[in-house]
Amino acid sequence: MKFPKNSVPFILVLLVMFAYSVDAQEKKVAPTTVKLYSEIEQMDQVVFEDFNTKDFKKFKALFTEDLEWYQDNGGLLSYETVFKNFETMFGNVNKLTRKLVKGTLEVHPIKDFGAIEIGIHEFRHIENGKEELGTFKFLMIWKKVNNQWKISRVISYDH
Repeated sequence: MKFPKNSVPFILVLLVMFAYSVDAQEKKVAPTTVKLYSEIEQMDQVVFEDFNTKDFKKFKALFTEDLEWYQDNGGLLSYETVFKNFETMFGNVNKLTRKLVKGTLEVHPIKDFGAIEIGIHEFRHIENGKEELGTFKFLMIWKKVNNQWKISRVISYDH
């Protein structure tokens, strides 16, 4: 392809603009460190060990009191509603358990706050004498205060 002689400066300007545009589109957030990923992975195990063993007191302590829980089929639930529901659920004999689906965990830092946890989990329970399995997506916002991780927001979806 031939360009007229006077178009060279124009082409150079376009190339510089393109290079700047590519640089501007690079991610500017800090990458997830192995330490952060490991901490959130461990906290996921802790919170759901307490869930699976129905240790209500320990489970509840892993959430902030300003918790907001968004459920696609249940709407926005407050801290009080969430734990009233869990207290009832923990009293049932349906043996509800949760397991993280291997290979689905994502962890992303939130500057000066904590982390985002994204994944897929399975819930199993007994209903009418047979085991039921549900697989759902979730997003949790973890807040780190005084070196302690707590969940401040939950989005549970794809039910």
